[in-house]
Amino acid sequence: MIMIRGTRRAAGTVRHVTPVPIAVAKGLVATVYEQVERDFGMLAPPVALHSPAPEPLAACWMILRETLVARGAVDRGTKEAVATAVSIGNACPYCVDVHSSTMHGLARGRESAQIASGNLHQLVDPGLRAVAGWARDSGHVAAAVPVRAPAVPEVLGVAVVFHYINRMVNLFLPESPFPPRLPGAARTTVRKVFGRLMDLRGSGPEPGAALALLPAAPATAVPEWAVGSPSIGDAFARAGAAADRAGLRSVPGPVRSLVTDRLDAWDGRPPGANRGWLSEGISALAPADQAAGRLALLAAFGSYQSIDADFDALRATGAGDRELIEVTSWAAMKAALRVGTLGVGPAA
Repeated sequence: MIMIRGTRRAAGTVRHVTPVPIAVAKGLVATVYEQVERDFGMLAPPVALHSPAPEPLAACWMILRETLVARGAVDRGTKEAVATAVSIGNACPYCVDVHSSTMHGLARGRESAQIASGNLHQLVDPGLRAVAGWARDSGHVAAAVPVRAPAVPEVLGVAVVFHYINRMVNLFLPESPFPPRLPGAARTTVRKVFGRLMDLRGSGPEPGAALALLPAAPATAVPEWAVGSPSIGDAFARAGAAADRAGLRSVPGPVRSLVTDRLDAWDGRPPGANRGWLSEGISALAPADQAAGRLALLAAFGSYQSIDADFDALRATGAGDRELIEVTSWAAMKAALRVGTLGVGPAA
């Protein structure tokens, strides 16, 4: 269990901020940590990186638990396939490694390798092939979810969660959870071992247990696509409200307006091959707001294009770890929820 226990020391893998050590965690952070270890099997770095900001931490775990982890109408293997395929579409190799390995732990090694390598056409199961293709393209192609109506909240929910998590992972974690420069054959072996160490027996924990982590939100905050699942709809409503509170605390008003306006007009397409769009995007902001604007735009539209200087610039304004997490998580959550509106409705 070395690899699983190693995830309790997440600080060594997280960039730009320092996660709260589990030994000194208290309050909401400690409660979230306990739930993550109990229900997910490890204190996963993509969750732990949020810990300098307790509400975004709870929001991230809540939507992850209620979609991917909790039992429901969709099997865990299919949900892991969605997580892997979304991560391919978002250029997030860290999440591809983790979730294709988890698929392998569910005795779906061949399918996980086919999805992780981008060879979706090799999938034998036509239903899985359709869902994985939809998930891979969900960030930039408006299309109905290729599942029946009862499964939409879970399948689309997992996709939205990973559109959020991929953005945060690209910003704050390395390219892979596995050792760098690991040869291809050794990487395959490590992925298999990692998958076997994951305890995925059983159908998953009871839905709804994470909801008490954050205050209730109005019913109007539930995404339209999630109304068929009370626990998933409530989780996204509470998480979205928490993101809004984080934005009010740490994101300057002009930056919130800039990102919101761009998301309202966004069709999901990538911003551009280079960072020229960033300079254009922040040009109308006051100099004091440009560092926050740059990082928020990256979190929403191009997390894979971030560089160390983007974080250094925001720190130079006096921002600490909490502000860095709240600026990025607010923008990433807004973008992920926007993606959710592009993929509404079942195929049949």
